[in-house]
Amino acid sequence: MSEAFWKHRPVFVTGATGFMGGWIAKRLVDLGAGTHVLVRDQLPNNLLAREGYWDRLALVRGSIEDPNLLRRAFAEYSIDTVFHLAAQPLVGVAKLDPVGTLETNVRGTWNLLEAARQAKVKRVLVASSDKAYGTSPKLPYREDDALLADQPYDVSKSCTDLISRMYASAFGMQIGIARCANLFGGGDFNLSRFLPGLVRSTYLGEKFVIRSDGQYVRDFLYVEDAVDAYLSFAERLSLDPTLSGLAFNFSLEVQVTVLELTRKILALMNASHLEPVILNQAQGEIREQYLDCSRARRQLGWAPRFNLEQGLQKAIDWYVKLYQDTLPAKAVCA
Repeated sequence: MSEAFWKHRPVFVTGATGFMGGWIAKRLVDLGAGTHVLVRDQLPNNLLAREGYWDRLALVRGSIEDPNLLRRAFAEYSIDTVFHLAAQPLVGVAKLDPVGTLETNVRGTWNLLEAARQAKVKRVLVASSDKAYGTSPKLPYREDDALLADQPYDVSKSCTDLISRMYASAFGMQIGIARCANLFGGGDFNLSRFLPGLVRSTYLGEKFVIRSDGQYVRDFLYVEDAVDAYLSFAERLSLDPTLSGLAFNFSLEVQVTVLELTRKILALMNASHLEPVILNQAQGEIREQYLDCSRARRQLGWAPRFNLEQGLQKAIDWYVKLYQDTLPAKAVCA
C-alpha cells in the first residue's frame, strides 16, 4: 500500500462501527485519508471509539437504506473511494430475520452503488463473502465458480456480488468485489462469534460451547491482512480499470476444523485442559468451505503477512487486554 495514494484522499466507509469496517477506517485515518464513516447506531463497544479514533473521523449519521442520504454525502464531501462494509453479518440472525437481512445487505448495496453512480464516485470496494458460493462439491472455491447459495445470509451476499458486477458492467463503474474467508482479530465485540466468545470463556476459566459437531471445515484470514487486501485492491483498481467487476478471494488457504482451531487457541492460552462442550446442533451451515487465492496473488500481488498462529496470538493478546479492563478479577487465564 502507498501512503501517498491515500494521503488527503476523501474516502467513505460504511459499517465502520462493525468489525471489518472499523479496522479499515482506522487504517485509512493512519494513512492520512479524509475518512468519512456512515454511522447508524453509535455503539459504546466499537474499535474506533475504544482506540481513540472517533474524533478523527467525519461522521455521517443515517442508514444504508437511505439513498438520499448517501447521494448527499458522496456529493457534499466529494468522495473519491467508498468501502462498503455495512451488512447484517450473522448467519443465525439471517435465519430469524431474512427480510431484514435482505433489506440491509441487498437493498443497501444497490442504494450505495446507485448513489455512487450519480455522484460520480471514482471507485467502490464491496464486501462480498466466501458464503456467496454456497454449497459446492468442488473445492477450493475459485472466483469463476457459480454462486450456489440457498440460505438467507449466503443468498444476500450472492446478490451483493451480482449487483456489484452489474453496476460495473452496465455503467462502467470501477467496482472491486472482495470475497474473504472467515475474518478474525481483535476489535470484534460480538460474543456470538467464534473467537471473541472462545477467548472470553477461556479467560474466565469456562469451557467453550461449540454449536456444531466441531468438524466443519473453514479457512481464515487475520483482519489486518484483510485490510491490506481491500486497500491494495483499491489502489490497483485505480491503475487498471480491467479489474473492475472482478471478484477476488482472500484467505490464508489453510483448512482447519472448528474443533482443531478451538484446541489451537486453548493451547495458545495455556488452557488445553478446558476441553470444549460440543452440542452438535448447528443447522443450515455449509459443511466445508475454503478458497483458492491464486488470482489475488497473481493480479494484485497480495499475500497475507500473518500466518494462522501469528494472527491468533495477536487477536488473543487484544482480547485479553480488553477483558483485563472489563471483566471480574476472578478470571483465571491470562
